[in-house]
Parts: sequence; structure tokens; C-alpha cells
Amino acid sequence: MRTDLRRRLEMAVRVRDFFRTHQTEGATQDGAVAKLEQLVQRAELLAAQQRAGVVTTRGATEQRAEVRRTLQSKLLRYLSAVGAAAARDNPEIAAQFRMPKPRGSNHAFLTWAQGMLDKATALKDVLIREGMSGKLLDDVAATLAEFEQTLEASRAARLAHVGATADLQAVLAEISEHVRVLDGLVRYRFGGNEELMGAWASARNVVGPFRKAAPPEQAGGSTSAAA
Repeated sequence: MRTDLRRRLEMAVRVRDFFRTHQTEGATQDGAVAKLEQLVQRAELLAAQQRAGVVTTRGATEQRAEVRRTLQSKLLRYLSAVGAAAARDNPEIAAQFRMPKPRGSNHAFLTWAQGMLDKATALKDVLIREGMSGKLLDDVAATLAEFEQTLEASRAARLAHVGATADLQAVLAEISEHVRVLDGLVRYRFGGNEELMGAWASARNVVGPFRKAAPPEQAGGSTSAAA
């Protein structure tokens, strides 16, 4: 989550907790406070959806890297070797069984590998005579399908993440409006309570809650040391 969104959400939670803590004064009976509870709940749900999108994207990326390694180091390498052997009698097919570029994009890799599979399927009998396992093409097809599924999972997760982020921004903007209303409410009800107003100012501070500074060292001790 972006730092600005995270801080605004943390502020909203602190403001909600402020009113929960001081509910004995009757502040939680106000409609603005009830609305804030609903908005914070919605924002927390969207934040969870954001995190889920990130986790899903990372998982799909890791899985895709492993599947691609399997294709490159085992399945397609085997198919390429058999294709090269078959090309001795059919030189025109040699280019179609070359290995895809190891550092090419995922989509380019998928397109190239699918082309190898299609050509191998058409020449299955020829390749089997050159030593290809009859099960290889099925394994390549299944692994390519798994690779494509990881691409789709990444696309869906990114869309979900972008959608959740946009909704979260809108909800946090509405929360900011409500906090301004609640600021007026707190000043109206508790403006004479210096300690409570300090707690309120700390809660609604977007950067983070205020912290008391460490007490200064005793001047007498420093004077003695100098002497």
C-alpha cells in the first residue's frame, strides 16, 4: 500500500478508536461517528483486498518462474533436440525447433513455445521415430497451460489491486470529510479539556500520533561533570 494511503487509513483507525475510548461521554451516539465506523470498516476491507492482490501477484510470479524453468530446462530442450535430429532429413523445420530466448518476455516465450508444440504435434510420428517420448507433447501442452494460467492470475490480481486502490482512495477522501466534521464535534464538546484535546490532535494527525519527548538531562549533573 502507498505510504500516503496507509497513513490516512491509520489516522482513520485512531480517530475511530478515540471515540470508542470516550464513548462514555455519548459521542458515539452521533450519526457522523456511526458513519465513520462504516467507512473505516469499508476501508479496512479494501486494504485487505489490496494486500490479497499483491500476494496473489507475487505467488503467480513465483509459480510462473518455476514453470518456465521446467519448460526451458527439460521439456522444450528435449523437444528441441528431437526436432534438430529430425531436421537432418527435413532442413526446413530446423528453425521451428530452436529454443526460445531465455530472457524474452513471458508472452513472447509462450508464443514461441506454443508454435514449437503445434509443429511437433503435426510431425509427431516423425519425432517419435527420432526418439521422442509419446507422452512429451501432452506434458508440454499441460505445462504451457499452467504457464498461461499464471499470466491470467497476474492480470486478474493486478486489476483487483487497481480497483481496490481506487475505491480506497475514494473512501479515505470521504473519511477526511467526516473527520473535519468530527473535529468540530470534539471541539464543541470537549474544547475545555486540555488532555482530551491533546489526545484528539494526536489521533487525527495523518503523519502519526504525537509522542512525548524524552526528559532533558539534569543540568546539575552536567555542571558537576564539567567541574
